[in-house]
Amino acid sequence: MSRRSKSKALYVLAAGVSFLLSVYLWFTGNKEQGLYVGLWVPSIFSFGSLMLKGTPNE
Repeated sequence: MSRRSKSKALYVLAAGVSFLLSVYLWFTGNKEQGLYVGLWVPSIFSFGSLMLKGTPNE
């Protein structure tokens, strides 16, 4: 597994964990916190895309 693939997997994992935490918060009655954490998902993907854009393919 290349370094780039590992980086992609890390960003996807972080976004997935954020999404699951958001859903958990929403359904446990913490709707405002769930919405806040849910906003992290596109931010994580955007940051990952920005960081991986400059890395060479291996």
